[in-house]
Amino acid sequence: MKRVVGVKFRDSGKVYYFDPLDLTIEKDDSVIVETARGIVFGDVAETPRMVVDEQVVSPLKPVIRVATPEDIKQRDIYIKKEEQAFATAQKMIEEHNLPMKLVDAEYAFNGTKLTLYFTADSRVDFRDLLKDLAGIFRTRIELRQIGVRDEAKKCGGLGACGRPICCNTFLSGFIPVSIKMAKCQNLSLSPTKISGICGRLMCCLKYEQDCYETMQRKMPAVGSECTTPDGVGIVLENNVISETTRVKVTLSDGTYDIKTYPFVNLKYKTKNKEDEQTSAKEDELDDGDIISE
Repeated sequence: MKRVVGVKFRDSGKVYYFDPLDLTIEKDDSVIVETARGIVFGDVAETPRMVVDEQVVSPLKPVIRVATPEDIKQRDIYIKKEEQAFATAQKMIEEHNLPMKLVDAEYAFNGTKLTLYFTADSRVDFRDLLKDLAGIFRTRIELRQIGVRDEAKKCGGLGACGRPICCNTFLSGFIPVSIKMAKCQNLSLSPTKISGICGRLMCCLKYEQDCYETMQRKMPAVGSECTTPDGVGIVLENNVISETTRVKVTLSDGTYDIKTYPFVNLKYKTKNKEDEQTSAKEDELDDGDIISE
């Protein structure tokens, strides 16, 4: 067991663990920590507590200090400078006529490094741009290419549900999502209906997937024969949310009727494991890809 404190940084919803040493740290305090990116300003998301060794990435780096008023003032100064840096870098990109889209500019806590995040369809030769930027800002410059999901996470926005997008608020990492999930949940396969503002499949498709898979294993297969309180019928559709099944029933007089029953009131053969397995090549696409119309 190790004693840790959970810290969040402004560009991520993920909580990182640090050694609190003997410092008195409360939730929502600001702290100065050392990371692979250098000295970073962060906010305490979890108060010091004991966790098992498996949850800690070694070596566990210590909290340098609780942020002082001077630290907070310095952080605010560089946040204001980031807006100017973004505008200047954008102008330089246009002057060099580079096929890249600037997403964000971020100063290190002590101003020793400026990181510029951008997206591009292909590899970009930005060596001349880097030299010019270093001459303007007089500090270490890092140009980092990111994907469309990372862009959405940094910029934020509202999803189709009307709430702030998940990756910008609480998700600590990107969830693997496939088109098979949309099919399993009987959703429209139109890209405009199941894609987020990043243009990839919505992360929330994953949230209810386990429930759908569990219920579909319990419910009768579509097209199979079952016995209802009104007679024998053919399964037309399953509704996982209401846990009901629509059945085309053969009545005693030989006519047909379509009725809906709670699936637990039906008698049917359970699915074989072979029937449940589908080809990954046919049903799944790479992480977050969209089927084109």
